[in-house]
Order: sequence, then structure tokens, then C-alpha cells
Amino acid sequence: MIFVSHNHPFLRFPKELVPRVFRCVYTGEGRSTLPAMSIVFTDAQEIRALNRKYLQHQYDTDIITFDLGDESGEEAELYINLDAARRQAAEYGVTFRDETQRLLIHGALHLLGYHDGTTDEQTVIHDREDRYLSMLSTYKERKDAGKNR
Repeated sequence: MIFVSHNHPFLRFPKELVPRVFRCVYTGEGRSTLPAMSIVFTDAQEIRALNRKYLQHQYDTDIITFDLGDESGEEAELYINLDAARRQAAEYGVTFRDETQRLLIHGALHLLGYHDGTTDEQTVIHDREDRYLSMLSTYKERKDAGKNR
């Protein structure tokens, strides 16, 4: 079960897309079930406060992933900074939706055991993000093409 909430004062990401993103990643990684999780779409201020309180970092980030369950990652909380998603979308020349999906993918990969502490790990996780984002875009294109028939 995936619980989604919006704590951002005005930015929104479609709730119905969240399970699709996680199913894509988990299926692609050979997992048949999704963990129980909460996804919180929030702002830079809340991310900064969480980062300071739980990780002792004095800055905001685009996503914080908490694996609250056992070794299989059966419970999790993900906090997505929609301010960062909007800023990064403009910086990278992509849509807000695609950048937010990338952050969701990134969080899913962390729950599946991927890390990004070294340059090599960053390369691997970014390649996986690109793969799953491409898969999601292809799905959307196929779905849209079906509407035009």
C-alpha cells in the first residue's frame, strides 16, 4: 500500500502516478511486491528541517528516503522536495513531472539497496533512473497514441 500526501503549499504531483512509478522500478528490479510506504510531497523548508533533525545536515535536498522496516525494506517514508524538483526541471530542461518521477525512482532505488555515496555508485543509480524514466515515458506515449485512434 502506498499512501501519498501533499504538504507543499501549491505545487502538486498527480497521486495516481506514484504507484505506477514504483511498480515500474520494482518489477524492473525483479521484485513482485511493493513495500508499504508513505510518500510526502513537501517544500524546501520541511526537507531542510528533516535533514537537520534526522541526518544532521544543514541544507535541503531533493529527496529523503527513510527505510523504516526490516532488511527487505517492507516499510518506508519518502519526502520529495517539490521546490527542488521545479528548480532542477528548469535547470535540466525537463518537465516538472519527469523530474519528480526521477526523484521517486531515485527513492525506490535506495529502498532496493542502491547507494550514491561514490562516483561509481552515482553512475549506476543515474543510469537506472534514466532507464526507468524512459520506460515510463514510453508507456505514456503508447497510452496517448491509443487515445488518438
